[in-house]
Formats: sequence, C-alpha cells, structure tokens
Amino acid sequence: AARSVRAFQEYVPLAPSHGSGHRSRMYRVVHHGPLLDVFVLDMRSYRNANSPNRQVDDATGILGAEQLRWLKRSLAASRAEWKVIAADMPLGLVVPDGATNFEAVAQGDPGAPLGRELQIAELLRFVKHRRITGTVWLTADVHYTSAQHYAPERAAFKDFAPFWEFVSGPLAAGGFPANALDGTFGPDRIFVRAPDRANV
Repeated sequence: AARSVRAFQEYVPLAPSHGSGHRSRMYRVVHHGPLLDVFVLDMRSYRNANSPNRQVDDATGILGAEQLRWLKRSLAASRAEWKVIAADMPLGLVVPDGATNFEAVAQGDPGAPLGRELQIAELLRFVKHRRITGTVWLTADVHYTSAQHYAPERAAFKDFAPFWEFVSGPLAAGGFPANALDGTFGPDRIFVRAPDRANV
C-alpha cells in the first residue's frame, strides 16, 4: 500500500500536507474563491473490506471515522456557493465485487441503510440538519456516464435534502452497461450514456 501511495503521489503531485501535517493523506479541500470548494474524498484507503455490505452497524464505512469527521467540519465551515464532493465511488449505483460482495456504497437492498450506506446516511443527515446548501457529488469508478437526482420522497431513508450525483468513469478504458440503482437514497437516473454490452 505504501508503494502504491508513493507512485500515485509521484505521478499526480499533491501539496505535501493540505493542512493535515502528513504527506500520505489524499482527502482534502481545494478552494476556488467564493463560488466553489471541491472536497476531494478518498474512498479506498480507510474503508472496510468488501463484503455483502448488510451490516446494521458499521463505524468504519467507506470513509473511515476520521475522514467523515473532517468532511463534516469542512462542509460546515465552507462559505462557498457550491460545495462539490469529488468521490471515487458512486453512492446509489450497485457495484458488485464477485458473486456476493460489493465494491462501493450501495448493495442493492432498497430498504433502510445498511453497511457502508450507514455512513453516507449520517453525512446526508448532517448536511440537512446543518442547512448546508449547494452540495453536488461528482463520482467515478463505473465505466460510463450518468446523472442521478436523489430525493427523500423516493427514498427509504428520508432524512436528507435532495441533491445531484454526476458520474463519469475512466476516459481511456472500455465501457460497461449501466449498473442497477439502489433505492435507499431515492436515486432517479435522469441521464445515462453507456454501451449495451461491455466493449473491453
């Protein structure tokens, strides 16, 4: 893992600390004046192992406890008009890892939050209750492009404000058909551009 982090940092140079005091931390906020703050997340380094993702209690989740605390503090402190959350994994798209495990947040159960969804539910609830406005999610990982609108009236978990997620995967890799949606946070796929079958 240490060599992977070093290779990434040498290929995509980052400022040494981003206020964290140590070089290896990837998550950070990038300020672009009064209109835009970009919150760059790391959804791979701190998460629990891929699993069926149906735990009723999950303190580690996909962000880890410290990154979640940092994100809440940073979002609450932001005065930018737009708060773009740049995440490397999608929220409501079901991303399988083998026959029984899941790679991202969702696991296909459209009911109350389970597993990694618990941490996202906590964050969405925090954003609503703190009246943080202008949040938009940019996510990746899947090999196609889509736009989902999330709204509590369509969701099993209802304690959040509506928001958008825009997904676009790697540009230089083959494409795959669109993934199924998990109804926990009430996504509605407004746009999708994906091949009918894998073209790798």
